[in-house]
Amino acid sequence: MIAVVILNWNGSAMMRRFLPSVIAGCAGEGEVIVADNGSTDDSLEMLRTEFPEVRILALDQNYGFAEGYNQAFKKLEEESGPNYEYLLLLNSDVECTDGWLRPLREYMDAHPDCAACQPKVRAEWDRSRLEYAGACGGFIDRDGYPFCRGRIFGVAEEDKGQYDTVADIFWATGAALMIRAKDWQEVGGLDGRFFAHNEEIDLCWRLRSRSRRIVCVPQSVVYHVGGGTLPQDNPRKTYLNFRNNLTMLYKNLPEGEMQRVLRRRTVLDWVAALQFMAKLDFANARAIFRARRDYKAWRRDFEADRRANLAAMVVNPIPERRDISLLWQYYARGRKRYQQLPNR
Repeated sequence: MIAVVILNWNGSAMMRRFLPSVIAGCAGEGEVIVADNGSTDDSLEMLRTEFPEVRILALDQNYGFAEGYNQAFKKLEEESGPNYEYLLLLNSDVECTDGWLRPLREYMDAHPDCAACQPKVRAEWDRSRLEYAGACGGFIDRDGYPFCRGRIFGVAEEDKGQYDTVADIFWATGAALMIRAKDWQEVGGLDGRFFAHNEEIDLCWRLRSRSRRIVCVPQSVVYHVGGGTLPQDNPRKTYLNFRNNLTMLYKNLPEGEMQRVLRRRTVLDWVAALQFMAKLDFANARAIFRARRDYKAWRRDFEADRRANLAAMVVNPIPERRDISLLWQYYARGRKRYQQLPNR
């Protein structure tokens, strides 16, 4: 059984728009559940009135994306016991296609070494194009910058079937991430301290370093609006992305690499801040400096996590962590499509 859990916070309009496709697409394959993250709009009333077939898990406050899912799955197990083999994290702004769960389940059933997977993610606003949040599966470069089959930085490719093979990836998008309940429990779920952003990459890194595979199954397709909570250049998003990415690197980098990578990141983060300042975007520049300050302040809180992750590591190097500089490939070499990147 698959628990398809949508974490909602004040998303009544989004759910009214997209829940019908989720319900239809999950018929016979999964139970649709909405975990409400302490909404103050009419979400709960709307769900009870318009979608009585959807199960509701009402959380007592807004825990953020990461801890919200931790709390939701904990509550689900308390109410139902370990009845679900698979858990599926689904954003409220995702439109599902008919039968989208079947290819994911069939692949996972046939490959017990696979811990998690994602569908192909197309843009809801341009259905011929892959979507920023996950496209056809995620990777990171040597400095921790994420990219996807079909999306590098802000450039998302048109979907011409070029990524229609099942592929091992480094991370699966949190917009539509299916994971075995057993693997979720064994690695402790998402890191709730992240609040939002990079939390699914951190989760997948922990899984992959323990020799559990992550894949994209593009025979399953969904459409994602994206940016539903914070727009791309919002300083809050910039802050969370930089703080959490640095923290993720600290938690997971092998010992021989950590100091070298974090030194490079210091330089690269300053360059990013200066670019914002050159555009007179001082709010985002300040967000980067604040993120670095707060990362240094709370890094000691993750020392035990780092020790545990390194002790559990059995795959090093991870093949899907690419030994390239994405910044160099994109800006210096002009390589803005995944297929143009060196395959190493």
